Amino acid sequence: MRVSLRPVSEASYPAASVVPAPLPLLDPSGPGIVLGSKVCDFDLTQPVTPTSATLFGPRGAALATPEGPLFVADTGHHRLMIWNKVPACDYAPADALIGQPDFTHEGRNAKGEPSAVTLNVPTGISASATVLAVADPWNHRVLIWHGLPSASNRPADVVLGQADFNAALANRGGEPRADTLNWCYGVALAGSRLIVCDTGNRRVLIWNEIPACNGAAADLVLGQTTMTCRDENGGHSIDMRGMRWPHGATLLGDSLFISDAGNNRIMVWDRLPDQNGIACDRLLGQTDPGACEHNRNTYWPDAASLNMPYACAALADGIAVADTANSRLLGFEQGDIFKDGAARWLSGQPDFHAKGDNRWQAPVRDSLCWPYGLTSCGDTLVIADSGNNRVMLWKRAP
Repeated sequence: MRVSLRPVSEASYPAASVVPAPLPLLDPSGPGIVLGSKVCDFDLTQPVTPTSATLFGPRGAALATPEGPLFVADTGHHRLMIWNKVPACDYAPADALIGQPDFTHEGRNAKGEPSAVTLNVPTGISASATVLAVADPWNHRVLIWHGLPSASNRPADVVLGQADFNAALANRGGEPRADTLNWCYGVALAGSRLIVCDTGNRRVLIWNEIPACNGAAADLVLGQTTMTCRDENGGHSIDMRGMRWPHGATLLGDSLFISDAGNNRIMVWDRLPDQNGIACDRLLGQTDPGACEHNRNTYWPDAASLNMPYACAALADGIAVADTANSRLLGFEQGDIFKDGAARWLSGQPDFHAKGDNRWQAPVRDSLCWPYGLTSCGDTLVIADSGNNRVMLWKRAP
């Protein structure tokens, strides 16, 4: 059993008087369902053997509806796991998979060539009642299913970033364009739109209609002024236009949120942009548009700082953020986003100044270790708790 120890003395921990009292983001009793790793039998020092019930560093997961199906990007095993209904118990086996010939195999592109049924380090997932989108970053593409897959190795219907399912070069072997991708990490279905965090090109692409044909060009780019640029932070000093590592996206009403993990911030557009490269309206995680340091250049976090936030998800009354390197989840009430930018809800740590993988201890049911993926469905958050090799289905706090 791996046990992490607190790396600094308690004397250096911030005084209690400056620690805001957080409200619980999620049910304090812990997640309702934990998949991928036996809750009371963690041993993170051992290799994870692929089975129908194990996960290895999952980085994305999503429920299509509150009843299911549930889709999980089992990133380290290069496969997509499918539960056709919400699992009824911990460590439940998946019903089907995409990306491997069976549940006991692993390997990039199933140790073969890319196709409509293979994956290479899958990450972000977004699902609606009728469409599934999966980021397949090391094949530099996004796969789309029109009609949700329920049986093993149903081929994807559409590929974006490549001209066909057999290609896998970054930017199709050339420079970025509106129809190419480079290590695309995150996806989000937003009504009729598709949003893709094209991380390696340091940009976000938006399709106004979910594509129905291979290699469709995006309609809008954020983070760059044109579709043919891929410069870090848009090729200029850090500001409210460029990005470094965009990884996740969500819509809250008309507002767009992008997790810019490399600049340790969430970028917020009050209205969904309709022009290329338009600056965001506000930031979470940084007070200075030119700043990029994690936890705003301090060791300990607080209610308004972030450390490599990889994902965000809409709530009924605000947004949740996977503050990945602080191993915690933050919740921002909608009004606070437009006021002081401080979180009021917290899960995974005892207070806003705490951090550390699994709270510097061995994993337990309600601890977190580098949560990379976060989506919402009704009152449930679906968390890819990557460092603990598990996915959690966790209800909002009552």
